Parts: sequence; C-alpha cells; structure tokens
Amino acid sequence: MIDDKGKKGNLADDRLNSSPHAYSIRVFYEDTDMGGIVYHANFLKFIERARSDWVRELGIDQNAMRAEGLVFAVRRVECDYFTAARFDDRLEVRSTVQTVSGARLVMEQQIWRGKELVFSATVTLVCIGAAGQPVRLPANIRRLLH
Repeated sequence: MIDDKGKKGNLADDRLNSSPHAYSIRVFYEDTDMGGIVYHANFLKFIERARSDWVRELGIDQNAMRAEGLVFAVRRVECDYFTAARFDDRLEVRSTVQTVSGARLVMEQQIWRGKELVFSATVTLVCIGAAGQPVRLPANIRRLLH
C-alpha cells in the first residue's frame, strides 16, 4: 500500500495503525432461531470468520503453520450481547488488536448493524503445538503485530 505521503507500507502496519479490520456478514435464515433472531452461539462463528479473514489479509498462512505443527486456539472469550440481530441484517465485524505478548494475542471484536453495536467480545488467542501444549507465538507473527 502507498500512504498519503507516497511511502510504501505493508498491510500489517496499515491494519494495526489505522482503522479496525472490517468484515461484512449477511444474516441467513440458518443463523436464526425459532424467534427469527440470530442464535447466540452464531456470533462466535461470525467473529471467528472475521479473525480468519484478518489473519489471511496479514499474509499469515495458517495451513503452513499447521503443517509445521502450530495452530491458533481461542484461550478465552468474554462477550456481551447488546441487541438482537435478525434474518437478512447486514452486519459488520470490526476487529482490533489490544495486546500482543510472547505467548498470547488479545483482540477486541465488535459486531455492528449500521451505527448500532450488537455484540462485543474480548478474545484471547494462543498458539499451540502439535501435542496440544502452549508455545510462543512465532517471531514472524509477533513482528507483524508490533
């Protein structure tokens, strides 16, 4: 990318130092419960999709990571539901990095319908090895996120 001063930058720098990553979702019938509102667990699916899209845009190849015996795993989710989302709503998931340490990444993810906050979550991610044990985030990923 080229910034407003004509300098080249990379997508990771632009993503972390400017606006949140945005991912659009349309609510399908299969996402709703008998009352016609989004089933509560589906919000977790929506934010997972947004995180996967964000990781892909950063240039992190999760298939290559898995081949090396490393995967991201959700360690903790703390979430709040503010209002219902319904069939055919257009939603936007906004994801921002809060903190990065050697072993974990904490993100804030919010789901908006226009100017209305629908859902918010703080998600702690860790990296685990092939045997399921926690490992440090790979150095190249930590560099991308700092």
